[in-house]
Order: sequence, then C-alpha cells, then structure tokens
Amino acid sequence: QVQLEESGGGLVQAGDSLRLSCAASGRTFSNYNMGWFRQPPGKERDFVAAISYFGRTVYYADSVKGRFTISRDNADNTLYLQMNSLKSEDTAVYYCAAYTSSAPLYSYWRTKVGSYNYWGQGTQVTVSS
Repeated sequence: QVQLEESGGGLVQAGDSLRLSCAASGRTFSNYNMGWFRQPPGKERDFVAAISYFGRTVYYADSVKGRFTISRDNADNTLYLQMNSLKSEDTAVYYCAAYTSSAPLYSYWRTKVGSYNYWGQGTQVTVSS
C-alpha cells in the first residue's frame, strides 16, 4: 500500500494562491494514478482533479478548471495542487488519494470516492472573502 500526507493548507484571502503537496511513501508512487478531493464543512467529499501515472493526462472538476493545476513529481514521490484565484467556495479540507479502481482513469469512476483506496489525512484550506 501507499501512505499519503498532505501539507500546504492555510488561511488565505479571496484571489490569493496556494499550493498543496502530498508526499507518498510505501509502494512505488508512479504505480498509481492520483487524485485530489475536497470536503467543505457539512458536505460530501467531492472530486477536484486527477492525474495519470506519469502526468501526461489530467482531469478537473468544472468548478476549478482554469484555476487549479494538478501535477506530480515521481522522482520525489510528490503530488501537487496549485490553486490560483481562490474563492470562498473553495474552503474545504483537501485530500489526496491513490486511484485503485480497475476502471480506466478516463472513465467517470475517477470522480468517485470509492475508486480511491488510499487517502491522506487532509489539509484545511480556508478562503476569506
């Protein structure tokens, strides 16, 4: 299995930028497609972005497209989420996760929590308006 640990969250103002990191350990990081999810207070955990094994293909939720960028550094076993033009509605706990479904990443299963078996503990992002 792979262990994941997020960092980089914090309190920022609307319009600011923030970069989240997810450090992986355990099994080979490049063996996994990876994703970012977020969970606002009192709401369900939602898909944010996903990236293929070597970073060639990325996917985004419509709500973050054009503002967020997912990337990875397999040599450093790290996943990133660059968040620009932050809005108050981006406030949430952000989680990184390893995609373990047998379905291809290009399928809609990439947006489902159940398609990811390994999760970090989450990092809080708060955007004040």
